[in-house]
Amino acid sequence: MYGLKTESSFDGAHFLTDYHGKCENLHGHRWRVVAYLRAPELGGQGTERDMVVDFGVFKRALRALTEELDHTFLVERGSLMDKTLACLDEEGFSLTILPFRTTAESLARYFCERLCDQGLPCSQVDVYETPLNCATYLREEG
Repeated sequence: MYGLKTESSFDGAHFLTDYHGKCENLHGHRWRVVAYLRAPELGGQGTERDMVVDFGVFKRALRALTEELDHTFLVERGSLMDKTLACLDEEGFSLTILPFRTTAESLARYFCERLCDQGLPCSQVDVYETPLNCATYLREEG
């Protein structure tokens, strides 16, 4: 089995709905995203001969995904009133509405699925909320 690893980061704000503690309030993180690719065999021909994939392709894919979220307010769909969203939008805030609770665990799954959607054999993503705390999503084989 062969593997590659790259990482990217983004700054983003969020809060956790239905949570009782500090994270129920709006706060931000420097999110660090570490992604892993895995393949049983290396490419057999062309540019990617003897590679899992071209590192440049992998790095650009992950960086493009983190750039989409950089300096935005990550909002779980349905967690804020429409009038609140309208006011934030009117004030010029950058919002990213996501269909899941904005936990590190859910973000790890989100990044893994987005990389797979691009044809990359993503096997794992780690999302760090702080330098010492991360959540991991491991994609099931097959």
